[in-house]
Order: sequence, then structure tokens, then C-alpha cells
Amino acid sequence: MGTILARARSNGTTAFMAKIIIKRASLVIHRESKTFERRAAAVAWIEKREAELDRPGEIERANAPKVTLADAIDKYTTDSLKEIGRTKAQVLRSIKVYSIAAKECHLINSSDIVSLSKELAKGRKPQTVANYLSHLAAVFAIAGPAWGYRLDAQAMKDAFTVGKRLGYTGKSMERDRRPTLDELDKLMAHFQESHRRRPRSCPMHYVVAFAIFSTRRQEEMTRILWDDLDVQGSRVMVRNMKNPGEKIGNNVWCDLPEPALRIIQAMPKTGERIFPYSTDAISAAFTRACKMLGIEDLHFHDLRHDGVSRLFEIGTSIPRAAAVSGHRSWQSLQRYTHLRQAGDKYAGWKWNETVTSPLVSTSS
Repeated sequence: MGTILARARSNGTTAFMAKIIIKRASLVIHRESKTFERRAAAVAWIEKREAELDRPGEIERANAPKVTLADAIDKYTTDSLKEIGRTKAQVLRSIKVYSIAAKECHLINSSDIVSLSKELAKGRKPQTVANYLSHLAAVFAIAGPAWGYRLDAQAMKDAFTVGKRLGYTGKSMERDRRPTLDELDKLMAHFQESHRRRPRSCPMHYVVAFAIFSTRRQEEMTRILWDDLDVQGSRVMVRNMKNPGEKIGNNVWCDLPEPALRIIQAMPKTGERIFPYSTDAISAAFTRACKMLGIEDLHFHDLRHDGVSRLFEIGTSIPRAAAVSGHRSWQSLQRYTHLRQAGDKYAGWKWNETVTSPLVSTSS
């Protein structure tokens, strides 16, 4: 049975300490206490807590070592045999600096997660906050079944709902920016000249053209191996393709439109990778060139959007476009269905011959 001790404070008020001691065979197997401002609150807590401790396994759980959210995150990152992506690992590490990480798992509720969302929203876009919570939700989903850590997956779901309504989280805004032929002419000329002056640098004019015709993301391009190329089938294995919930090990065969295959065949075989360049180098070169040439609000990823749009403009069906882009859900391609066959804006493009001519290697 629980007991209540009244204790006078130095300021003249009285505090009520509720104590619970449980014995078995004359041995104390569990004890805990909590202090309240009112006796009634202490009585209510004792009744509620004793009922909880009567449940099978509850005393064992109460006596188990205290596990914080930071502990759960560390357990997740060290126990997973599947490789965790660089972005997810970085996000989970950054969450550990927030106050919620020091809180014991069983004490974390939806309001704590909403508070985290509010903190994350300072200086971050709603879609970025949503990505942070999605990565954290992976920890909540398996902590209980896998290790017995009492993280409430429903609390995470409730926090998502609240965060969306309060504007802390949200979906990424779809960009409709596409490069014009004039902008591409400037970029291609700039990159061709840069590579002529520095032959060992990344041939960005080939990379840009391949991004458009293949619809590949830059990180996907840099992982493609020569062994991943099926020339007869005009397809390529895209390793670790971006996909919600799973990226590492998500290898997908994607069709290669004829211009994309010809660009690959023009690349020198200097190693295992077809495009042996870093994503940072590609991104920096593209951003720097756009700034130098006065091309505003154009991202490298917009080349993929342009490439998928081109497929529909030349009359490609949704299934065929999905086979090229790698979209698992045809619903993801619905945004392009408003495009009507209007011909290929790259037909007769003056750079087609340039990027399909063999690129001479200078690595030796």
C-alpha cells in the first residue's frame, strides 16, 4: 500500500510525498515516490500507479535501466544491419542535441514531439521538419518490438497531425522550373570551355545532358557502375534509388532512352563508375555556373523534371515514363499528364553531337 507524508516547506507551504513500496517474501522489489502540492493529487497518483504496477511485467519494466531517446537513437544506428543513409544518420545525430533526447522513452508523449517540431521549425522549411520527424519515426516504429523501449508510435502519429495543422511540417512544394534552350546553350558552352581548359575536371556538359535524357538524380548518376549497364536491353541498374522509407539497397533497373545510352557509350572507361565524380563537385559546378551566367532559380534537380516532361511531350506513356524515371507509383507522374504531345524540344539540339562524341580520357 502507498503512504503519504506531509512535509512543511521553508516558505510555510506543505508538500505531500506519495510513496509506494512493494514487497515479496519480505523483500522490497520496488519502490518509488512523487511529490504533490495537494493531498488529493497524491492519493489519486497512488491509486493509479498501484493499478499500473499490478499489470503483468510492469514492475520489471519500472525497475529496468532508464532508457532515453538518445539511447534509442544510438541503439537504432548501431544495431541496424542495413546501411543507414548519410542524411538519416546526420538528422538523427542532430536530434540528440535537443532536450527531448534526454527524456526517458516512456515519458515522451505527442506534446514533446510537437515541441521538437516547433524548435526544428526555427530556420527550417516545413518539408524539412517533416523529413526530420520521418527519420525519427523509424526509431519509434521498432524501439518497442525490437528492444522493449517504450516509445509510443501513436504519439509520433498524433504529433505529425498536430504539426501539419500548426504549419510546423508540410509537403515539399513541387517545382515547375525547367531550363530554356537558351539557358542550356549558355551552360553547355561554359562547361565545354571549362573542360577544354581543365581536361581532368568533371565534364559537366556530358553530365547535364545525361541528367536530362536519363532523368537521373545527381547522386544516382555518380553511383552507376559499368557493370550496371545493359547495352542490349538499353537499361541501367540505379543503386540505392531514393524512395520514401527505404533507400539503401533499393536497386532498380531503369530504361535508358537512346540519347542517354549514347552519352554513356561516349564516356571513357577509367574505372568502375561511369561518372566518377562527387555529387558535391557536380552541385558546386552547376550552382557556380548559373550564378556566373546570370541564370536565376535553376537547380540541378530541375534537369530531371525537364527530362520527365520531355518524355510526355514526345508521347511517352505513363508506364514507359515510369520505367525510365524509376517512379514506383504512377500516381507520382500525374502532375505531368497535363502535358500534351508537342514534339521533342531537343530534336536537332546542337549539343547532341557533342555529348555523344567520345570523351577523351586524360587520367593516365
